Parts: sequence; C-alpha cells; structure tokens
Amino acid sequence: MITVAFTYAEARAAEVSVVIDVLRATSTIVQALAAGYERVLCADGLDRARALGKPGRVLAGELRCRKPPGFQLGNSPSGTLSPLGDELVLATTNGAPAIVRAATLSQRVLVGCLLNLDAVVAALPTGDVQLVCSGTDGSPALDDAYVAGRIVARLEGPRSDSAVIAERVAAAYPCGRDALAASAGARALALAGLEEDVDDCARESALDVVPCVVAVGTGFVTLAPIRVIELPLRKNLNL
Repeated sequence: MITVAFTYAEARAAEVSVVIDVLRATSTIVQALAAGYERVLCADGLDRARALGKPGRVLAGELRCRKPPGFQLGNSPSGTLSPLGDELVLATTNGAPAIVRAATLSQRVLVGCLLNLDAVVAALPTGDVQLVCSGTDGSPALDDAYVAGRIVARLEGPRSDSAVIAERVAAAYPCGRDALAASAGARALALAGLEEDVDDCARESALDVVPCVVAVGTGFVTLAPIRVIELPLRKNLNL
C-alpha cells in the first residue's frame, strides 16, 4: 500500500518511509551529500545539534528561516556546495524532526525532494511505502504534498485516499517551480530574502543521491548517501 502522511505527526510504521521537506531540509541534505559531505546528522533541536558538534562536523540549521546563532551554515542547499568538513549536523524546525520521528517507526527511511526525484523513485521497492511530508508547524504544506504526489504518480500498487489526494495536488501544477512558489513556505523565504532557495529546490532530478538513515541515536539520526537500489540496514548508536 502506498500512503501519504501530510504531517510527520501522522506517520505510521511502514516497510519504507520517504521523508519530504522540499523547502528546505531534505533538499539541503541531498545537496550536501552530493557535494561531498560523507554523512548528515539530523537533530531534533538546536541544542541537540550543538551537543553533536565536534571537529570535522559543520553545524547547519534554521530558526524562522534564518541561520541560528553560533551555527556555521543556514538551511540553504547552496550553502553546502563546498564542504567545510566531513559531516553536516542539521537542525531545522520541521524536516529534521520529521526524519528523526520516521526513523522511530520504520526500519528503512529515505529522504526525498525534487532534486533527487528520479533517484528516490528508482530506490523504492514495490510494497508498503509511506511518504512522510514534514509540513509546517504541524500543518500540511503544499510544497511537500506536491512532491509526495509526484512520487505517488510514478509508483505501482494500491493507493490510500491520502496518496490519491497528493497525486491530484501534484497534477494541478504544470511544474514544480509553480507548486513551490505557491506555498506558504516560499512566501516565508521571500520575506527572509531567500527567494533563490526556491529556485534551487525546484530543480528536478538534478542529483542521483538518495540519503538513507543508517544509524539512530537519541534525538538524532545519521544519513549516508546511496546511489543503488539496495538499501542498507541501519544500526543504533549514539555519537
């Protein structure tokens, strides 16, 4: 069964879950791993991210769209193009906690966005697939629902009503840029002077990296890139 959770609070246990926060966390993660970061650690809060800091790790995140005090990077994909260390530690309002929650429910968790649309579809098995939209502050987000619908449209198998809804939402827009630009998330980025992030996140299938949760700690998870359909089993650890 293919299902969609429009917020991460609605997420269920599934064989494979794909977390989506296209504006901007999952786009930033995909871009960071494609650019050369070996791993991305997603933390469920800013304090957790700070506690994970150590030499070789770069702190990135956002607080009301902007870079938090003491962090080296914000949450813009373009900020990760030139790696500043081996690992990126990312803390965001919606996307990072969504990934952490999904990892408590599903054994295999992938990260999806428009940047890796083709790659993430190719990595998904036939069977129990859940698309987890991060949403915005506990409410559904148009941009995430659009990406979920694009993925649903390319999968085979029975669909829940939520998956059908997402697919219909995606069909209502001629291109990803239009869907993202129509969202409240894009308007918030514009107010913060970060309009270019919308264009960066709207690039479709530009990267072949599929981030996969490979380790789970207390309040954080570790993601590593895969470029093949085979999905590694994760392990539990604290770093």
